[in-house]
Amino acid sequence: MRSFLARSVELALRRGGASSGRRLFSSDAAPERKVVILGAAGGIGQPLALLMKLNPLVSSLALYDIAGTPGVAADVSHINTRAQVAGYVGEEQIGKALEGSDVVIIPAGVPRKPGMTRDDLFKINAGIVKSLCTAIAKYCPNAVVNMISNPVNSTVPIASEVFKKAGTYDEKKLFGVTTLDVVRAKTFYAGKAKVPVADVNVPVVGGHAGITILPLFSQATPVSNDLSHEDIKALTKRTQDGGTEVVEAKAGKGSATLSMAYAGAIFADACLKGLNGAPGIVECSFVQSSVTELPFFASKVKLGKNGIEEVLGLGSLSDYEKEGLENLKPELKASIEKGIKFAQEN
Repeated sequence: MRSFLARSVELALRRGGASSGRRLFSSDAAPERKVVILGAAGGIGQPLALLMKLNPLVSSLALYDIAGTPGVAADVSHINTRAQVAGYVGEEQIGKALEGSDVVIIPAGVPRKPGMTRDDLFKINAGIVKSLCTAIAKYCPNAVVNMISNPVNSTVPIASEVFKKAGTYDEKKLFGVTTLDVVRAKTFYAGKAKVPVADVNVPVVGGHAGITILPLFSQATPVSNDLSHEDIKALTKRTQDGGTEVVEAKAGKGSATLSMAYAGAIFADACLKGLNGAPGIVECSFVQSSVTELPFFASKVKLGKNGIEEVLGLGSLSDYEKEGLENLKPELKASIEKGIKFAQEN
């Protein structure tokens, strides 16, 4: 009999995405799929490794970090689920970790600390992302890449430039994981609207930092007519400041690691379903886009066998959301350009 935890995770994966009524493939029917986590020994990487080990769509799970990975891999490997686990440590082993991978998830980097903005992370994490993407271009150029490392508004453009230089860039396979913004928006909306959280969907567009995060509560389902304009403003602000809320609550001892691991697992699951040909897989993600004048933007994305099947439009926006959209563009534009400039100059 499967454990309560494994069944609970499977239920969460079924209902966690933007599309409802989706069914997980059984492990018997699912094709062989290799998932790699780069930064697997970190605060996000370890719970993410646990969640991916519990996903029946994963047949091979490769865990990589600069230290500590053999222990994480040994620990996770004892769980009685389908995925075969291997741990890799140090630059000399990254090629072995990446070879043959279908999905590469990148939570590597340093976490945010009190008083630190996502932009402060840039100098450290940009270099880490650049080196990891250089390895991806060399060892698994056709893999779907899920970027978690912050600041996502800059690290996704960095990755795109690295892949362009290597001649391997495929805009359909590079994703900035903004799912945590969606997860928070769903949770906060459900609490305020007093509706079951499992039934809630809220698209979140823009970027993945501060005011660039724009939850579209006007499109939230189920519809609630009880929320005032002030309620919507407060929900928007809380969604935008969700990361800071956790950093402050942990009082200098960490950032949003557990909820981010859950969100990363939800998005990776959606990518795997898409690769396996499941219909109707739609998630919000920060991708190359023509939805606005910006080269990268988060919106709903339809996933398929080649990664992105279609980048979907914004739909109808409230006046408040239209104002938020215009306000976020300068900051998002600057972050994108910062990432591109770093990649081109380093």
